[in-house]
Amino acid sequence: MKKNLLTLIAVCLMATGVSLAQGVAGIKTNLLYGVGTLTPNFGVEIGLGKRTTLDLNGGYNWFNLDGKKNNNKKLVHWIIQPEFRYFLCEKFNGHFFGVHALYSQYNVGGHELPMLLGRGSKDYRYEGNAFGAGISYGYQLMLGRSWNIEFNIGVGYARMKYDKYLCPTCGDKVGRETKNYFGPSKAGISIIYVINKKK
Repeated sequence: MKKNLLTLIAVCLMATGVSLAQGVAGIKTNLLYGVGTLTPNFGVEIGLGKRTTLDLNGGYNWFNLDGKKNNNKKLVHWIIQPEFRYFLCEKFNGHFFGVHALYSQYNVGGHELPMLLGRGSKDYRYEGNAFGAGISYGYQLMLGRSWNIEFNIGVGYARMKYDKYLCPTCGDKVGRETKNYFGPSKAGISIIYVINKKK
C-alpha cells in the first residue's frame, strides 16, 4: 500500500510540473472527504485547453478512527481518481461536466456501510481493492485572483473484490467475494489554489 501511495505522489508532482509549463494549474484539497472520513487528501488540476482540464485527486487514510489501541475500527484505504473535465465557460470557472476513473485498496472494519458492503458490515473486516468509472457535475466559484472553491458530485460503477473476515479486529477468513456497485462515486467541497492563472 505504501509503494502505491508513493507512485500516486510522484504522478501528482510530475503533473504539477507539466501544468506550470503550460501556465495554469490548481492545487486542491477536498474538505468534505477529508473531514467526513478523516482522510488527508491532495489534488492537482491541469489546464489542457480553453475549457478543459485534467483533475488528479488522491487520498490516504492509515489510522484507526477511534485512536484507541484496543479498537480496530478503521477506514484504512488509498484512492486515486483521475477525471477529464469540460467547463461550459472557461477552465477553473463555472459549471463543468466530467468523466472519471477510480482505483482503491482498502482495509475496513467496524463500519456499517450497507450501500458498499451490505447490511451487517460492521461485524466484519474487508480487505481488497476496487476499480471503476463514472460521470460527474460540478461548479467552481472564483473567490479571488488565486483562490477558488469547488462543489462536485458524481455517480458511477465500481467492481469490488475483497477478503471478508469474521470480525473487525480478528477472526477467521469467511471467504473472498466480488461485488458490482452502482451509485455515488465521488462528492466534494474543495478549496483550490490556482497557480499562474491565465484566461
